[in-house]
Amino acid sequence: MSIQLIIAQVMLLCLGVLGIAAVEPDKIADHGLKALLALGVTLVVARLRPRAFLKLGPVVWGVTLFFLLLVPFMGVGTAESEATRRWLEFGPVRFQPSEMAKLGLVLMLASFFARRGVHNKLISATAMILLTTLLVLIEPDLGTSVLMFGLGIIVMYAAGVRISNISGLILAITMMLLPLVGSYLERHPYILDRLNTHRQVEQIREQGLDQIGKAHRDLNFGGISGQGPDGLRYTYFGEHTDLIVASVGFTSGLLGVAMLLFAYWLIVITALDVAHLASRVRPMTPEIHGASILAIGTMFMIVGQAFVNLCVAAGLFPVTGVPLPLVSYGFSSMLTMSVALAVIHSAMREVRHQLADTETPAVPAGSLPTATD
Repeated sequence: MSIQLIIAQVMLLCLGVLGIAAVEPDKIADHGLKALLALGVTLVVARLRPRAFLKLGPVVWGVTLFFLLLVPFMGVGTAESEATRRWLEFGPVRFQPSEMAKLGLVLMLASFFARRGVHNKLISATAMILLTTLLVLIEPDLGTSVLMFGLGIIVMYAAGVRISNISGLILAITMMLLPLVGSYLERHPYILDRLNTHRQVEQIREQGLDQIGKAHRDLNFGGISGQGPDGLRYTYFGEHTDLIVASVGFTSGLLGVAMLLFAYWLIVITALDVAHLASRVRPMTPEIHGASILAIGTMFMIVGQAFVNLCVAAGLFPVTGVPLPLVSYGFSSMLTMSVALAVIHSAMREVRHQLADTETPAVPAGSLPTATD
């Protein structure tokens, strides 16, 4: 187990509970229980070896594709937006298949490249990425689909696909999809509304604070050390998913936001350390190659999503509906990200073990001490 990853996860889960305490005080117990369960899932799943994840990759990906296919027919929306049906409900169980699909895509691509290598495999891998991305795009969920496509590209790069091939692929896909952009935006006008609102943000703020403006105000109120959850009566928080960082900043101040960023940085350096150590293992086995791909892919899955969410909160991106990993309210995202951390734990343990075996010098038979020495 990586102590760095455990510290990062505990910090993020605690900050999430603190943020929820300000937004929805009646949901503290529910969110706290789910946070403990998510931590337990990480500790249990991390005991698996990377070969288990690589074997399960096609199965997990296939199941997530099945759920994504059900969303257009059986999906449900939220009270705020019934038009965006992104959740499935089976009795008391409600989950978001697109969250699972991110992990499924990483596992599938890592399994594919570890078994088959990267030479002449660009078309097959691209088909996997596009199929998953398009199913999410149909929901519609533009923000997650863009993240999904970027995730697939990062995994291809981590596997060893040449950057020139990836660049050509992106250009070709862009040229093919450009004619379809207009019709997609016409069918889903809420996307244009968000883009227009983002462009006119200054005009909106002249009339009164918008959603992002309120988030910035609450962050400013937090100061250096925060106001604590009791200061809620002085502020207004509209979201406990997209803009949860505003309540974290209000309750814990600049120190809390710095801890948040530090926790994500710990995840980044741990995954990069896995890739660095894996490059030193000789011979490079498919399992070690796969472990390196898994670590980088799951890291980007977590940190890439955090980057988008924080850019939305900063007002750099329009509102996308992407939650802040391990912090925002919502069990689908929290559970998926906890499993992703478990994958990095597993990859780190396997790479360290293999590296220790390959770097331990063999002891000559004649040099062992005898009973008469």
